[in-house]
Amino acid sequence: MISLLVAVLYVVVGVMLVYTMRHYLFTLNRLFGRHRQPYVDIGAAGWPRVAVFIPCHNEEKVIGHMLDALLACDYPSESFVLIPIDDRSRDGTRRILEDYAARFPGRVRPFYRTGGTGGKAAALRDASEQAPGSDAPIHLVFDADYLPGRGLVKQLVGPFFDPETGAVMGRVVPLNVSKSLLTRLLDLERTGGYQVDQQARMNLGLIPQYGGTVGGVRRSALQAVGGWRDDTLAEDTDMTFRLVLAGWEVAYQNRSECYEEVPETWRSRIAQIKRWARGHNQALARHWWPLLKRPPHLRRRAVLDGLLLLGVYAVGPLLVLGWGVALALYYMGVQLAAGLAAVFAVAMYSTLGNFAAFFEVAAGARLDGSRGRVRLLPFLIVGFLVSLVSVTWATVTQLATAWRRSPRTWEKTTRHRPPELAVPKNGVGEQ
Repeated sequence: MISLLVAVLYVVVGVMLVYTMRHYLFTLNRLFGRHRQPYVDIGAAGWPRVAVFIPCHNEEKVIGHMLDALLACDYPSESFVLIPIDDRSRDGTRRILEDYAARFPGRVRPFYRTGGTGGKAAALRDASEQAPGSDAPIHLVFDADYLPGRGLVKQLVGPFFDPETGAVMGRVVPLNVSKSLLTRLLDLERTGGYQVDQQARMNLGLIPQYGGTVGGVRRSALQAVGGWRDDTLAEDTDMTFRLVLAGWEVAYQNRSECYEEVPETWRSRIAQIKRWARGHNQALARHWWPLLKRPPHLRRRAVLDGLLLLGVYAVGPLLVLGWGVALALYYMGVQLAAGLAAVFAVAMYSTLGNFAAFFEVAAGARLDGSRGRVRLLPFLIVGFLVSLVSVTWATVTQLATAWRRSPRTWEKTTRHRPPELAVPKNGVGEQ
């Protein structure tokens, strides 16, 4: 029994050490490596037709601001259609969409869902196949609470001039940073996750993750992999690996920033992280074996990065398991080697959290030229501990039920932005 527990602890420490080395590699690459951003300077081109999908469920607080920002973009209006997807909203979302469709005929074409499977993935699946304008060769996807800049659509479309690009992801920047300690901590986490983690993957030729909130997919690539799946809680992660396994590239645009509303309450944050964990675990179950078989077009380092990306939400439960085993061995009178204990301690500190570790956050803040935010770095332990418990609980309950089954109701992230929020003037006029 003791030998088995010691072996389990060594396995956990080994996994933690791998993730620690991964974080160091990404951070050092961003600080001292070559910054790869090959598509961001495309300013003039024969711009293709674009369909912008905005999944909506009870979004009356935010959808008007989102549509105003997109209508003010500098993309050619004749090649650009907005398709907000009203997924059975019970508030005033439909009324707002009908008003925009009447004021901007041809440019705003809402798609209304009144039945079927709930959730963002199902809404995207139906709209991408049935909505007028969905035959555009490029599909962009934004969450309803996002506020894109005027040039963002062109920046996201630019990488698709490369025929090997199947998906593009932009950088997410929190809009409501000053609301609470939680929003400030999430701002730091986003900094590490995007400025360091995602860009390092792009630099190293690995697998940047299509995040599903500010990005897009090529319609032909989408059709080639069978379209959006409605039986997953993380349609973005699922799409990332289906595209990669099919031979498509995923591009990350670090300078293509879009502003989001992050959760302002711990209840909302916990629900969000649980949904992400379950969805990511679904992707892990579906794609680890096809990835491990290493398709001929993938490099070994890309396969390893993909496996580590798929397993990132398994780190929390493994860490809890390691703590439990270490305590059990201690009370059984087993003395752990000092080296093993030290490695375990460093690995715990380095991998606590799901997407951005402490030194990644510090490096990201430095790259952004922000000094004041770094003072909050010690408080990240609070957010990461909450994430650790939430991810572990979500994984355990998922294992106790049907692994791949989606919940009957979609746990939507709560919106907090007031309707009277001042939005920068964008010069949008009625047609």
